[in-house]
Amino acid sequence: MMPNEKVNPPQQWSPGLGAYLALIVAILFFSGLFFNIEGMKWLGAFDFTTLGGKFGAIKDAAHATFLGEGGTGAKAGFLFALSLIPTVMLALGLLEIFTHYGAIRAAHKLLTPLLKPILGIPGRCGLALITDLQSTDAGAALTKELYDEKQITKKEVVIMAAWQYSGAGLINNYFAIGSALFLSLSLPVLVPLVVMFVLKFVGAAFVRLALNTVYKKDFTCAE
Repeated sequence: MMPNEKVNPPQQWSPGLGAYLALIVAILFFSGLFFNIEGMKWLGAFDFTTLGGKFGAIKDAAHATFLGEGGTGAKAGFLFALSLIPTVMLALGLLEIFTHYGAIRAAHKLLTPLLKPILGIPGRCGLALITDLQSTDAGAALTKELYDEKQITKKEVVIMAAWQYSGAGLINNYFAIGSALFLSLSLPVLVPLVVMFVLKFVGAAFVRLALNTVYKKDFTCAE
């Protein structure tokens, strides 16, 4: 049996127009909608992936980067973790800005009616889920921050993790890796993307069902 988890209730403050505007900007910024739009590449300047950038290659880009080749153990893991720091720091810093302008409160008010019935999580989780569509690491960092600040329970973290793990970094991976198969598709390119996005909710809903039935006792005192 888990100890009681206390969740900090959202402050009784009604989000104004500025908060909703900040939420819209945050969604557009983290969603990947502005990433590499044909004929309007300048919109990429307002995209999280574009601003996150990428490391340059050392000599032969196909075989050598700053990570090197053949690394093992803790040293190889440290270098890989080091490559994640800029993206995570950028995401957390920008989230603080959006939070200051009320985006989290606006998300809680707008998205709770959608996320609560389907996944059983509050609307304030919405930005972390949206961020995961572009960066698994940034999405995980935002989720951890919500939990550390006692904005969500451990049960809600598990459900969010299930949503994020299924098709992690969906938009980035689909257009970066899946693009090799686009010419073989017999249906519009966006159809598989939409199907995978919907299945993320299906997978998280199944996890929620398991937590409410098979593992219900483990979370009885965690609500």
